[in-house]
Amino acid sequence: MNICFVTGKVISNIDFRFIIDDKINKSVSIFKIELSNKSKVMVKGYTNVADFCYRNLTINNVIMIEGCMASGNKIIINEINILN
Repeated sequence: MNICFVTGKVISNIDFRFIIDDKINKSVSIFKIELSNKSKVMVKGYTNVADFCYRNLTINNVIMIEGCMASGNKIIINEINILN
């Protein structure tokens, strides 16, 4: 199991897209966060998480993510909380 917990600041606009040919995931939100050590990480959330991200997140929001590390320095969100 590959679980990670990170806290960071949203540094890009939320890119929201619908997924046409996937029976499980209907939408995806993609954005970047900056961690406390100044490294930047790409973050993806699917379906309900994607909707939450698109509706509630803006640049400079500080968030906490529970997710899974994927290849290419990406995190797939399982749960997200806005801290500020």
